[in-house]
Amino acid sequence: MASITRGRSTGLDKGTRLGAWQSYRLRVQRKRWRIRAFRKRRDLRPVANRTADIAPSDILLFSTQRNEGVRLPWFLKYYRDMGVNHFFFVDNDSTDGSLDYLAKQPDVSVWTTQASYKRSRFGVDWLNWLALKYAHDHWALTVDPDELFLYPFCDTRPLRALTDWLDASSIKSFSAMLLDMYPKGRIDAQPYQVGQDPLEIASWFDAGNYTVEKNKQFGNLWIQGGPRARMFFQDKPKLAPALNKIPLVKWNRQYAYVSSTHNLLPRGLNQVYDEWGGEKASGILLHTKFLDTFAVKAEEELARNQHYGASREYIAYAEGVKDNPDLWCKWSEKYINWRQLEILGLMSKGNWA
Repeated sequence: MASITRGRSTGLDKGTRLGAWQSYRLRVQRKRWRIRAFRKRRDLRPVANRTADIAPSDILLFSTQRNEGVRLPWFLKYYRDMGVNHFFFVDNDSTDGSLDYLAKQPDVSVWTTQASYKRSRFGVDWLNWLALKYAHDHWALTVDPDELFLYPFCDTRPLRALTDWLDASSIKSFSAMLLDMYPKGRIDAQPYQVGQDPLEIASWFDAGNYTVEKNKQFGNLWIQGGPRARMFFQDKPKLAPALNKIPLVKWNRQYAYVSSTHNLLPRGLNQVYDEWGGEKASGILLHTKFLDTFAVKAEEELARNQHYGASREYIAYAEGVKDNPDLWCKWSEKYINWRQLEILGLMSKGNWA
């Protein structure tokens, strides 16, 4: 597969500009999302608000969660070790004790809600509100509990080194492709334990099998493929989940995510690739969805019917995991480190040396 981190390999049209009318419409849309987030604040009830402890230079992390108690201990450890200073969680009516667990963590602020996940634009409105209120002028990382962020030199440099370099380079946003991880063998064969590194089980990925297009409206790349496309959407690949994300942003209260972390406004924040033959630095989100907990989670979310596109993704999952399939194939690669992913063209250090 041609490198997806190289703009010259994607067939992007150079110098794309919006007309005055299109720019005006996007400004109106951004204002709309910010107003909507302000209104949706009423959905949220604070359980533990420790935001008074946040220092001006702290790196913040934002996430929504429901019944992810088995994942949270490793998730918090992973990002604490990386250099995240404070965590923001929106708990969507969990029943597994995870809300109480989060409320006891000294570096976590958590809100809870019983409101509709779908009607909050799948949690985007809630996180936009918290970012608007608390993240101004902070570097903010927005990820799900099953996503592990990787960036160039993450094995030797803390996240602060990356954000300092981005600040010095006047870069406001940093992209990361979602890379689905899976075990070799049935996905229910190895039970996942609380506090365990999920990569000990889900350590394989697809090195190729990706398509890249450009979203003309928002200017971001649209990436699809990987094991979910070939196993659950093989007959309708255009309906496969998007893998492009922009999870790390130097936040400003004027910003707003539009669709998950796939794109945001202002539009310039989506220009995270180089159209002129070079490379911009980029990362990876290791997506550890495919553990033995996946089948139960898919059934629960399908029953709730709170996900995008009439939950078609979870309909495909529920049908596809009846026999706990083996996602591994002869082209699968075993994960080693970020340098391996750069060699494969899935991420890049760009000009960060």
